[in-house]
Amino acid sequence: MNVDDRFEIGWLFGFYGPLLTERQRKLIALYCEEDYSLSEIASQEGISRQGVYDAIKRGARQLEAYEKQLGLVARYQRLTEGLREGLRVLEAAPGEQAQQARDILATLLSQEEE
Repeated sequence: MNVDDRFEIGWLFGFYGPLLTERQRKLIALYCEEDYSLSEIASQEGISRQGVYDAIKRGARQLEAYEKQLGLVARYQRLTEGLREGLRVLEAAPGEQAQQARDILATLLSQEEE
């Protein structure tokens, strides 16, 4: 697994992590959120590096299957990009109504990014 995999798994984990087993959640959290290496996780958990790798890989496949079925990450990314684009367009627009629209979009964007 490489850095890109870790980043992608982290995104999926943020959306679908609660659907995994407790063990998978723990291992993936250590790998993605705490940035532990497979060897560090294996040492901490008292299992082999290969066992950690297999568990994370299985969990990642489950996360990918959830995304394929539900599409929440893709929807979130489309939504936030649309909000950013709307804000960029409105930055050039003068007037009170444009400011109100900017404020609304900025609020929505900050709520989505929390």
